[in-house]
Amino acid sequence: MNVVIAIAAVIAIVTHLVLRFVVITDAATIPLYVIVLVGGAPLVWSLLKDVAKLQFGADLLAGISIVTAALLDEWLAGAIVVLMLSGGEALESYAVRRAGSLLDALARRMPSVAHRRDGEEIVDIAVDEVAVGDELVVLPHEICPVDGIVVAGHGAMDESYLTGEPYQVRKTPGVQVLSGAINGEAALTVRAEKLARDSRYARIMEVMEDAQQRRPAMRKLADRLGAWYTPFAVTIGVIAAVASGDPIRFLAVMVIATPCPLLIAIPVALLGAISLAARRGIIIRDPRVLEQVDKCRVLVLDKTGTLTLGRPALTTVHTSDLDGDDVIRLTASAEAYSKHPLARAVIAEAEKRGLTPAPASAVREPPGQGLVAEVDDRTVRITSRSALAREDHPAVALLPDVEAGLECVVLVDDVYGATLRFRDEPREESRPFVAHLGPHHRFERVLLVSGDRRAEVEYLADLVGIDEIWAEQSPEDKVKIVEEQLRFAPTLFVGDGVNDAPALMTATVGVAFGQAHDITAEAAGAVLMNPTLVALDELFHIAKRLRRIALQSAGIGMTLSVGGMAFAAFGMLTPVAGAILQEGIDLIAVLNALRVSVGVGELSDFDAVVQDEHSGYT
Repeated sequence: MNVVIAIAAVIAIVTHLVLRFVVITDAATIPLYVIVLVGGAPLVWSLLKDVAKLQFGADLLAGISIVTAALLDEWLAGAIVVLMLSGGEALESYAVRRAGSLLDALARRMPSVAHRRDGEEIVDIAVDEVAVGDELVVLPHEICPVDGIVVAGHGAMDESYLTGEPYQVRKTPGVQVLSGAINGEAALTVRAEKLARDSRYARIMEVMEDAQQRRPAMRKLADRLGAWYTPFAVTIGVIAAVASGDPIRFLAVMVIATPCPLLIAIPVALLGAISLAARRGIIIRDPRVLEQVDKCRVLVLDKTGTLTLGRPALTTVHTSDLDGDDVIRLTASAEAYSKHPLARAVIAEAEKRGLTPAPASAVREPPGQGLVAEVDDRTVRITSRSALAREDHPAVALLPDVEAGLECVVLVDDVYGATLRFRDEPREESRPFVAHLGPHHRFERVLLVSGDRRAEVEYLADLVGIDEIWAEQSPEDKVKIVEEQLRFAPTLFVGDGVNDAPALMTATVGVAFGQAHDITAEAAGAVLMNPTLVALDELFHIAKRLRRIALQSAGIGMTLSVGGMAFAAFGMLTPVAGAILQEGIDLIAVLNALRVSVGVGELSDFDAVVQDEHSGYT
């Protein structure tokens, strides 16, 4: 709409000038009547709605100028202001993302029909009609409609939308499945354990919807500056009109005061920053992020894939009387049905040793006991040191001393078999990045939040230098943590999985680390296409550069406008002359704003010390 009004304003002004100075006719003012009344009306109406909400932004002066011009018969000045206001808003609308509905994207992804097994027949029913205990057939490549347990079939499901881990999870009778997971090549029969509205995917949607509704509105930089500039300009205009007895002076002051450096220069600077970010592999989905990042004082970081490479590796196998290869083969056979990141490390180690995992059956995860499976007529249990200690299990006496890092304990037929130790190495830039956040970017708190086990989170936090940790957190828990931090200060959340999406939406600024999931990207205000901490640091510096140059442009423009307001107040500038002078001021401010994306060298200020500090990880 703003684009149409801006184009119409240009046509109206050009037509007026031709009719007035070339054709020379009394009808020359008609195009101006039309654009001021027809084009200005929706702009003024929008501003009046903002005033009714007690929202006094930078564009209020433009609205006052349009109304005053119409009342005082200064139609050319009014048309120029319509052009300035609509053009600025059109430019900003181009810079601000088209808010695609994230919730719609989530809803479209879920099936509306489930295949229920009734005896030998399969009947299609609405997902909302699924009852607990129903046996549902999930066909190949379909999305699982509810949370449940596999009762028949062997296959694999992609649960990356829910767990953040981009790999297939093997499924066999007794293994849990999650709503939203994508089935693989084989059909599975699943017994519904929850109603569709209570399943995992629906819960994430509910948390996300709640986060979207409660997300505080961000005040634009232009509106924050306009909050004091607008009453100042109106006061000058009123004083000039009252003192001189000439209402035209009020209009002249309003026209020259119209804050186009705010309405146009700042969106131009935003576009430059968005372009600069794109060249660095950073997609800015919501340009307000660039205005807010520099204000954030709390940084909440997801663990796996952000501070770490997300690829834990098996480093040590402490065995008892069993052969190490046999333990690895049995463990890999059971872990093939697990979705935990350590499972991949065991399977990778088995492949490295040339071991072929055997089929597993009766796979289950009793609460607090770990993973249990039947392999080659033996019961394999993969658990933790603390779980065995709680049970006072005799295997505790055989365990090796505690060491830093990640570990699991393997029991074969309830007898101690081995302790497996792992390392999920942090990115080599993680420690220097964390260390420089306070001195260089004024972050006062850095939190490490993860759904992983506490031992893993503590291990990483110690390596990278983070004191505040939250382990074993669900998507709902992450939202609560962010909400608590928001009471302290503006908060930045960085995550990479769909389970991070609600927290990304809740935070002041959400940054998606990589583009593995479109839902995560939709929830975030910015997406790091090259998921590195260097790219995140570059985002911080782009935001700083934008803010500095935008404030310069606004300051230059408003200072020149204040000077013009003085001339107008003393009757030395007519409204039309003021409008033309304002265009010159706009040009200066816009040219300065263009510097955002020009002549930019290195942005990150911590990568130079990476080589000196990464040795601290060993």
